[in-house]
Amino acid sequence: MTSVTFANVWKQFGTHTAIEDLNLEIRDGEFMVFVGPSGCGKTTTLRMLAGLETPTYGKILLGRDDVTLTSPGRRNISMVFQSYALYPHMTVRQNLAFGPQIRHENKSEIAASIDKVAKLVGLETLLNRHPSELSGGQRQRVALARSMIRRPRIFLLDEPLSNLDASLRTHMRTEIAELQRQLGVTAVYVTHDQVEAMTMGHRIAVFDHGRILQVATPAELYRAPANKVVGRFIGSPRMNILPATVNVEGDRVNVRCFGTTFSMQGRTFTRDRLSDKIELGIRPDEIQWVKDAPSRCTEKITGVVTSLETTGSDTFVLVNVEGTEVNSKFPSFAPVRRGDAVELVFDPADLHFFDAETGESLKATSAIHN
Repeated sequence: MTSVTFANVWKQFGTHTAIEDLNLEIRDGEFMVFVGPSGCGKTTTLRMLAGLETPTYGKILLGRDDVTLTSPGRRNISMVFQSYALYPHMTVRQNLAFGPQIRHENKSEIAASIDKVAKLVGLETLLNRHPSELSGGQRQRVALARSMIRRPRIFLLDEPLSNLDASLRTHMRTEIAELQRQLGVTAVYVTHDQVEAMTMGHRIAVFDHGRILQVATPAELYRAPANKVVGRFIGSPRMNILPATVNVEGDRVNVRCFGTTFSMQGRTFTRDRLSDKIELGIRPDEIQWVKDAPSRCTEKITGVVTSLETTGSDTFVLVNVEGTEVNSKFPSFAPVRRGDAVELVFDPADLHFFDAETGESLKATSAIHN
């Protein structure tokens, strides 16, 4: 197993800065996910790790080895791309054997490795088929097996499931995560899909405009986003972000939003960073229909239904509250219609507060972990 360290890494293409002062440690055996919108720098970072791009400044370490200027072939890294890149004229067995043969490995060892890896990824009955005879999921397994057979120090996966349909993506992400667990090899996975990131990663690095905004476990990202961008990106449906005002009275902070005022304990906030105007964040599943909400939800607001979206298990209802659109969670096929007046409730402890100018979280560390 191998750890990965990015130390003060920058990548510039002419006058464009793709990666800005990247510092990141990926632990031995960790499944790290890079997530963010298109153009945020996550794939550029992966390509620098693979040796396909050279950092403009900074260092990249594999374990204790400085590989910043090491060629890709000498890093012992396997990479799985969005494109399966299989040889169409070769069988599955021949595709898997091609790399070891180029490296002049022993024939009997190659055969044993193919049988072992094929069994691990469920390809043992497909070894004599050609790629054209396989489904998308099966071809993805071949691409994974081809990477595994060289026993790499690190697996790199660049949006490997984006060509698959939704149900197959769900199945394959479970398989990939389980394979990584069995092998115990450090893996770095790039995706723009936050659901993939949340379900697969031990930790997630959220990228935006060439910078890492936060590195944390899925639970930490969801419960304690470091800023508004992370809060909006992680979670589906997206977090509601609403304007609010605050004033401090002794040990209490009075917050006005949704056309109502409620109070919270001052220790919830980093008080020296509070200003009159803030932005309040609340996830749709934390602001609920009064008839279906838990008893801890004590603050009430009213509004008018403007649209509904039923997912089967839940119905997400857009409600106009004092001129502000709020996405809220209702039970499946709740008996409400567009134009109905509804009452919503929430627990102030579920709220997130962000600086209106910087977007940074105002929640105190002690409040986040309580």
